[in-house]
Amino acid sequence: MTFLAASLARVKPSATIAVTDKARALKAAGRNVIGLGAGEPDFDTPGNIKLAAIRAIEAGKTKYTDVGGIPELKEAIIAKFQRENELSYKPNQIIVGTGGKQVLYNALMATINPGDEVIIPAPYWVSSPEMVALAGGESVAIVCTAEHGFKLQPADLEKAITPKTKWIILNSPSNPTGAAYTRAELKAITDVLVKHPHVWVMTDDMYEHLVYDDFVFTTPAQIEPKLYNRTLTVNGVSKAYCMTGWRIGYAGGPAELIKAMQTIQSQSTSNPSSISQWASVEALNGPQDFIPANNKVFKERRDLVVGMLNQAKGIDCPRPEGAFYVYPSCAGTIGKTAPSGKVIANDEDFVTELLEAEGVAVVQGSAFGLGPAFRISYATKTSDLEDACKRIQRFCGNLR
Repeated sequence: MTFLAASLARVKPSATIAVTDKARALKAAGRNVIGLGAGEPDFDTPGNIKLAAIRAIEAGKTKYTDVGGIPELKEAIIAKFQRENELSYKPNQIIVGTGGKQVLYNALMATINPGDEVIIPAPYWVSSPEMVALAGGESVAIVCTAEHGFKLQPADLEKAITPKTKWIILNSPSNPTGAAYTRAELKAITDVLVKHPHVWVMTDDMYEHLVYDDFVFTTPAQIEPKLYNRTLTVNGVSKAYCMTGWRIGYAGGPAELIKAMQTIQSQSTSNPSSISQWASVEALNGPQDFIPANNKVFKERRDLVVGMLNQAKGIDCPRPEGAFYVYPSCAGTIGKTAPSGKVIANDEDFVTELLEAEGVAVVQGSAFGLGPAFRISYATKTSDLEDACKRIQRFCGNLR
């Protein structure tokens, strides 16, 4: 009889963390490896935010805080939602967690009963179905193809909804594809959801500010006020503010749900880091001018990577609207033989052989629910991206 919980059998380790760890190990062994697996900006946290944290330490703001966040941060979050998303919340409708992941996890743990279904458009963030499984629910993946821009189609959503559906998780711009829903596309989705009052909406808006080519971001409760009372709008400071390691996520939603999530948090981690919270107050309230400056670099990198990957034999790379990922198809390489003599049967073989032959670490699309493809994070220095793309071109050119 195993000592470990049976529920663990329902959960797979994170593929993105696994590929990052493998790249690290190869680097430590002396290999020249370019890791394109990690989803975090290579830019440093802005100086004013770091200074706010230092000042908080010096002022002795190093004690336990309210479980769901300090009042000052809740007020900053309320102001952000009003300013940027036209959403009004009170402090009892806001929760701050240790990263967006914890906020999503708390919501699922607080609401899912055995047999409850959660609709997740695929390709999806690797953690979404695993968190549903840990909470005892069932994920219902809806495949969203490249032909539709990797976006959920209203008719497919309508078909997937059953009496057991409790949530839909919407992530725009998307990890892993970078796909982002226009206002019209989102309105078509919310029109379906309005007809099904038992279905709640969980948004993952973590990449809200990372959009390009004059794209305008919107979020479901902003588009459709009828969904306000059953929408949890989740966001955080990790990506746009270059604060991945600070571990602060937050959400606005119905007070009853927020209270239940806080109960879960109070018996697991309790409050997020006090220092990180004070830094986040400055992030949300302080200057925002570095975001478009960073985005200009991200856009240049996106265009570089898309252009170079589309010159690789057997690769087809769509141009995404946001985030800092591309999600190219490697269907044209399946069935070919790698330099090692291995026949590439699927996208996992492709990424494994690419890492072995050329020292480029990417994540297989099957980990995100749709292959044969792979995800590249272009949140790394431009010279490394150029080198990596040349290696991918060479690898694909050497397939026979």
